Amino acid sequence: MSGARVVLVTAPSPDAGAALGRVLVDERLAACVNVIPGLTSIYRWQGQREEVSECLLVIKTDETRYAELERRVLELHPYTVPEVLALPVERGAAAYMEWLNDSVAIERR
Repeated sequence: MSGARVVLVTAPSPDAGAALGRVLVDERLAACVNVIPGLTSIYRWQGQREEVSECLLVIKTDETRYAELERRVLELHPYTVPEVLALPVERGAAAYMEWLNDSVAIERR
């Protein structure tokens, strides 16, 4: 079993999602962020059914970086209660997993 995580986050627009993704990658909290536009979300909020257009961020990270990634998403996200769901990765191609781990590794000085 690996320590990799796929984190799902919705955002109000592709631009907002890309801005968040850039921060996460620049800060080495994510190895990669895919911004998938064209999502329709239907949910209950404050007692009312809502239906809105959103985009989905598929974020690849490691369990050692997850807590900080979650903190940054909650800090930067425009929603009061953003979706942040971390799913464990059971397996992955060895070269990809090595790249992912290297991409989020905290640089030693």
